[in-house]
Amino acid sequence: MQEKSDAELGQWITDRIREVCAGPENTLQGRFHEPAWGEPLVGFAQGSDSLWDAYKEYVGPEQWTPVEIFALTFPDIAVEAQELAVVSWVLPQTEATKADNRREDVYPAERWARSRIFGEEFNDLLKRQVAAALTEAGYPAVAPGISPAFKSVSSERFVFSSTWSERHAAYACGLGTFGLSDGLITPVGKAMRVGSVVVRADLPPTSRPYTDHQAYCLFHARGTCGDCIRRCPVGAITEAGHDKVVCREHLGRTRAHVRDAYGFEGYGCGLCQTGVACESGIPPALAP
Repeated sequence: MQEKSDAELGQWITDRIREVCAGPENTLQGRFHEPAWGEPLVGFAQGSDSLWDAYKEYVGPEQWTPVEIFALTFPDIAVEAQELAVVSWVLPQTEATKADNRREDVYPAERWARSRIFGEEFNDLLKRQVAAALTEAGYPAVAPGISPAFKSVSSERFVFSSTWSERHAAYACGLGTFGLSDGLITPVGKAMRVGSVVVRADLPPTSRPYTDHQAYCLFHARGTCGDCIRRCPVGAITEAGHDKVVCREHLGRTRAHVRDAYGFEGYGCGLCQTGVACESGIPPALAP
């Protein structure tokens, strides 16, 4: 690929992500001949952003910085943090999927369960294709979330975490802030999935129109709402926050329902992401 300016490269990456999302692999599969995801949002952050070290200090030492996962993947390429960038994207749930799940009160709607399984398979494909396209074009890249070195870890502060958080990457890339349920509230709402790659490239960072990591949550910003508390079928969300253990136990129980009701092996919930004020966007009262 002909060498591009920073802005041109950023647009090329965005166009590539949109192109893949417009392709046939973006599908719920089964009886739903329709996309799993709507049009993506894309953002960028610098590999030298101070947030990466802050994550490592606050979440835990197992958290990779961009330069750490790049070095693990490309041990023969010597880089400094300032030579790297992070590309993050948001894949919004479709209106049909959100409408279906909004009507549920215990288990996920079929479309939602399919987006969790087959939609996330597509998200992993997107990660591979974006990293491969950049590498082939002369910009070595890795998708941390699907790296062979990626793993979940126990966390004294957060019960469990992982070596790379897609939501924290999206926050760094200016794509959203966290809510009471731990979900990321983005300009297209909380009903979404995220992905990212780390690339050796100089990309202009997306501005972050927030300084508070919970700026878009009505409960945290205004002391109001709490819709996600009401929507959780097992009481895993309270005014104190999100109980990950209770939440995970419920997700495990949804497997039998998905298998028996929908005919495939999967799981899901997402009730706290639908039927809430931040389902499809930043609440108007908090929009930047």
